[in-house]
Amino acid sequence: MARVYVSAVMNATLEQAWGYLRDFGRLGEYHPYFEKSYIEDGKPADQVGCVRHFTVRDGGGTLREQLLALSDDTHRCRYKILHIDADWTNYVAEMHLLPITEGDKCFGEWWAEWDVPADQEAEAVERVKGTFRTFFECVDAHFGPKR
Repeated sequence: MARVYVSAVMNATLEQAWGYLRDFGRLGEYHPYFEKSYIEDGKPADQVGCVRHFTVRDGGGTLREQLLALSDDTHRCRYKILHIDADWTNYVAEMHLLPITEGDKCFGEWWAEWDVPADQEAEAVERVKGTFRTFFECVDAHFGPKR
């Protein structure tokens, strides 16, 4: 079983980061790994059970993910992969944001567990780590100090 955990301090308030990351359908607008992201069947992007469909850039295939939980009170979301063009099964991930009490920053953590063939695990783990890390970097780029 593969496991990934990524955390970061973001140059955004909790409210800014949560407002940006909680939109389950907006992925293709800001994450450089993905494009053409949308919620199937026209459902709201914050409706538990909705399905996000998106394309990986550079011919990486398509993914479908289902929102399992979303809490504006605890700033958490959990989702699972329904389809991926890879030999992954039982993939579940969760993101959680917390305020940092000093300054206008936010702590984010994102983790996932899934089954993947042993000979593909190292590459799969690096792919997911990079994806999660880039989510947090996108928040920094959007809200952080302009260079």
